[in-house]
Amino acid sequence: MAHTNSDPSTKAAFTGWALVVDDHPLFCDALELTLTTVASFSGVRTADRLEKALEMLVDDTPSLVVLDLNLPDVSGLDGLMRLKATARDVPVIVVSSMAENQVISAALQAGAAGFVPKHSPRSTFREALATVARGESYRPEGYVETPPEGKGPDAMARLSTLTAQQARILQLICLGKLNKQIAYDLSIAETTVKAHVTAIMRKLGVQSRTQAVLVANEARFAGGLPSASVDT
Repeated sequence: MAHTNSDPSTKAAFTGWALVVDDHPLFCDALELTLTTVASFSGVRTADRLEKALEMLVDDTPSLVVLDLNLPDVSGLDGLMRLKATARDVPVIVVSSMAENQVISAALQAGAAGFVPKHSPRSTFREALATVARGESYRPEGYVETPPEGKGPDAMARLSTLTAQQARILQLICLGKLNKQIAYDLSIAETTVKAHVTAIMRKLGVQSRTQAVLVANEARFAGGLPSASVDT
């Protein structure tokens, strides 16, 4: 059920600036106007690519990030996970035209603070920002939570088949790291990382890194992975 703001005249309380990551200029303009109308941001900045957004986060930290899932340099949840790895505790609201229950569930499981279907009315954005400003998670009206893939004991059984090195690599994938970054962190060849990632996906029975992260998050595996001191 979506949360509502009882007083529509009250702006959501944010003390800093907001970052909008979307490659559609007209939507960025409309969203910038909406954000300044419904919340007390000191300003709104925009980025049309994920890499540009990540560069902006190096120098300054926003109070909120609004992210489209499909960008020229990334698509799906990979952008969200990389953004969360950089932005850390900054809440990220996903705004997307793909508003199926499964997509919303996946975004929330991957760390989004809320999900707003694209082209929602201003009142929906007001509700979403007020909810996130209170430290709560926003789900849009009509959303019905769907069970994630690989849940329960079966996920734990599959995760238990990973070697210590594979478990460590999965943890780094959960942090949004790319293969070359993982290779550097673990002092191994990038080809070795790719081989481990392939093995991880095979053992977990998934087809993508994003699905592997969802399995790990469901099993609360990322917070308690074993050491990577074993086989390389």
